[in-house]
Amino acid sequence: MNLLEKITNRSARIGIIGLGYVGLPLVIEFYKAGFPVTGFDIDPEKVRMLKEGKSYIRHIDISPLVEGFNVQGSTFKINNSNRFSPTNDFSLLAEKDCILICVPTPLNKNREPDMQYVFNTTETIAKYLQKGQLIILESTTYPGTTDDDMRTILEKTGLKAGTDFYLAFSPEREDPANKDFSLKTTPKVVGGYTPQCLVLAKTLYDTIVDRTVPVSSTRAAEATKLIENIYRSVNIALVNELKMLFDRMGIDVWECIEAAKTKPFGFQPFYPGPGLGGHCIPLDPFYLTWKAREYEFATRFIELAGEINTAMPEYVVSKVALALNDAGKPIKGSKILLLGLAYKANVDDDRESPSYRLIQRLEELGARVDYNDPYIPIIRITREFPQFAGRRSVEISGNFDLILIATAHDDYRAIDFSTFDCPIVDTRNLVRTAKHLYKA
Repeated sequence: MNLLEKITNRSARIGIIGLGYVGLPLVIEFYKAGFPVTGFDIDPEKVRMLKEGKSYIRHIDISPLVEGFNVQGSTFKINNSNRFSPTNDFSLLAEKDCILICVPTPLNKNREPDMQYVFNTTETIAKYLQKGQLIILESTTYPGTTDDDMRTILEKTGLKAGTDFYLAFSPEREDPANKDFSLKTTPKVVGGYTPQCLVLAKTLYDTIVDRTVPVSSTRAAEATKLIENIYRSVNIALVNELKMLFDRMGIDVWECIEAAKTKPFGFQPFYPGPGLGGHCIPLDPFYLTWKAREYEFATRFIELAGEINTAMPEYVVSKVALALNDAGKPIKGSKILLLGLAYKANVDDDRESPSYRLIQRLEELGARVDYNDPYIPIIRITREFPQFAGRRSVEISGNFDLILIATAHDDYRAIDFSTFDCPIVDTRNLVRTAKHLYKA
């Protein structure tokens, strides 16, 4: 039986590398579609929790993978159908028909692509590469990663892409806690190294999503994802710049955006904030900026947007200083409560959250900063801010010199901020009335 037949009858064995925000939803959807699925991760804690039927990502429901409570009624356990198994034994890749890569693609300190996770994973796959396997990269990256860099690594085995094995790229379009669109209902862009690679990858994704969007090449698929995130980055930078200008002019940018979006055509609203967060928008544009240098091309819009968005935490800190000054207090020694550590509302996702930069900068200036976040009770180890690991969320009270709202969790909308005597600095247009309100 060839691979296309295996995919069609759902007997193809799926391996998903990286069980985070991208990989775990894929595991669930392929499992629900009837495929045998193995999830691979280097983190033994993730593997352990999945074996116990526990989700380590709050908004991701793994109930399709578990069969219910055990005899004691205290813990879940993995469904005993043998169609899903989490593991850190990467030698099992040799047994898989389709392998999907969902690993991080961060930037280094010089804002250059850090491809170690993708390339190390590819090297691991190469150790166990078999004829007839389909390899798909989902991690956001620069054009050429799949058909050039990854292909070169895999072909060192002597096997040839498009002939002995198949290679494709399909960018993740993950949006944590989006109530309108899920993995299944979000169209899936797919590009293959060869036409046959595309056919196989498209057929595979057709089993779990409502619509696939084939493009001419892996490079086109890689570029498509960058366009999506650059579009958002540039437009967010625009409204961030307008926010700072309108602030000087005494104009409420939020009011203006709400009025502008009543136009039924030619306008899409974007909203300012304390800086960019998440795994995509703060990072992905710089993958293209970096690659563009190879072609002696300056990506001026992208870099300017990056400069504006990166500067927003400093702007917020200046607003904090102004608010404290109006209250007759310096930043140094002031007790500040930051509301919201997650990068967006109602999720436990703190990847690249501007809240970390806010805490860091305020503490550099001598403030004493606590945080509250109902979704993140304790700070986990992060690559960029390991010094904050272990800090715990505190109760919201008026016993602070200032409250800084960084994330618009629904929990905060129920708070009557007018009862607080301290200044409120609101970066999300969440507060309607307060005794001392500053929008930032």
